[in-house]
Amino acid sequence: VCKSDDVSACKCNFRAPARQLAAPLNSDCVLVNSVVGSKAVQKVAEATFPFTAFLPAIPADSDILNVVVAPNLAGVTRNTRILRDKVVNIGLIPVTITVTFLAPGAAVPATATLMTSLPFQEHTDFPGACPEDMVVEPALTLEGIFAQPGVPIIGTTGLVTTDAILIKIVLRTTITVTRQVIVDSHGGICDVNERRCETTTTPTTD
Repeated sequence: VCKSDDVSACKCNFRAPARQLAAPLNSDCVLVNSVVGSKAVQKVAEATFPFTAFLPAIPADSDILNVVVAPNLAGVTRNTRILRDKVVNIGLIPVTITVTFLAPGAAVPATATLMTSLPFQEHTDFPGACPEDMVVEPALTLEGIFAQPGVPIIGTTGLVTTDAILIKIVLRTTITVTRQVIVDSHGGICDVNERRCETTTTPTTD
């Protein structure tokens, strides 16, 4: 007797309905992404900002008491391109820089802020990489932030001044280069484009 309130009394085996292809395949080959290589890389974003770039402008000869840099990793923009045996990556990382300073003759510290973007670039040697390969790069990870007041720059008058702050951010990520290949039923591999590494035209500007 099968009781509705006794789940152990009934043993049912369910089978998923068989899946059918919309159209039969006429080849037993498959298209896969082959890994050309994978490397952990660092990217350095940096720029030097004069006191006058901040709001309000930091007076000349002020004492810099503290610099806080808040990067926005979610707003990073990247431009990645593969050259022969090399991966070139450039981009921008938005930052908010808050400076606490003591102006000449002042008794109370003040703050100034600058919202901008720091450029970064990295050229990674990748033997075997070709322009038509693909790049997989996860989100950037923050490794370190550095601020150096008193960096010499050319001021608006054309003279060298140290009323500036150097900001540097060190980022880390992993670059993986992949290539589409065809694999047959015997394990044989052939490239989708056997001439992908040949350079026949002038490189474009990305």
